Amino acid sequence: MIKRTLYFGNPAYLKTRNGQLLIEQPDKEESKEVPIEDIGFILLDHQQITLTQGLIARLMEKNVALISCDATHHPDGLMLPIEGHTLQSARYRVQAEASVPLKKQLWQQTVSAKIENQAAVLRFYGLPHAFLTELSKNVKSGDSDNAEATAAVYYWKHLFSSIPGFVRERFGPEPNNLLNYGYAILRAVTARSLVSSGLMPTLGIFHRSQYNAYCLADDIMEPYRPFVDMLIYPMVQTQPEMLELNPGIKRTLLGVPAMDVYMQGEKSPLMNAMQRTTTSLARCFEGKQRKMLYPQLKV
Repeated sequence: MIKRTLYFGNPAYLKTRNGQLLIEQPDKEESKEVPIEDIGFILLDHQQITLTQGLIARLMEKNVALISCDATHHPDGLMLPIEGHTLQSARYRVQAEASVPLKKQLWQQTVSAKIENQAAVLRFYGLPHAFLTELSKNVKSGDSDNAEATAAVYYWKHLFSSIPGFVRERFGPEPNNLLNYGYAILRAVTARSLVSSGLMPTLGIFHRSQYNAYCLADDIMEPYRPFVDMLIYPMVQTQPEMLELNPGIKRTLLGVPAMDVYMQGEKSPLMNAMQRTTTSLARCFEGKQRKMLYPQLKV
């Protein structure tokens, strides 16, 4: 089932009634109800939004990711349930005890899938891609040759060649702001799926910063980033002088969880594919399989 993403960009009072989300807005006379079991993500993008504790508890019970935005309208906070799976303690244990060789193999698979999807983005838009296609086949265990960084330099140079000197940086000039927004939504999708699979988003297979609470989410989302890039590239080409986060662009990027992706030849919404990815990761930690499932960007 595709879970809904709800965006609130105006003052609102949110509470629960009869197991549903009740939305009251000062500019509207009638309130609105939404079944909580249909919701996957709620994005709060206004300083005058109030939520009751009863609603928050209900959202956590139903594994709804609650995302808050800062004054610049960029996501800056994520709330997830503490318990998301019946075998959570057992999966935490095997995750924490995962061997270095296993984590290196998983990171190799992750980087290879990411580069392959980056090549697919370039191919789709008629841009040079052969180098990345070949590179994706030669990623070593643990990415010891840093193929990910090599691919990034090539990828961004060719994807946004219309922007002289473009560099992918979190606090860099446009369209970095659009990429940041889309990736933040993707990060929330990943973290939510990890919790649902009984895994701890903090313990990464490659990322390990002591200041990052979502190291594993940042690992697993890597092959999914090109799907966000696919949405942003046309915006850069058609309106390079108007790349602020306007309502239309936000609406497009909020659709990331429902994007169609292909995994093992089957089409499914991105959020469903992500759940299969995180489940496959848990099985790898448990020794039940050796290869993670990642989507392929079909072009």
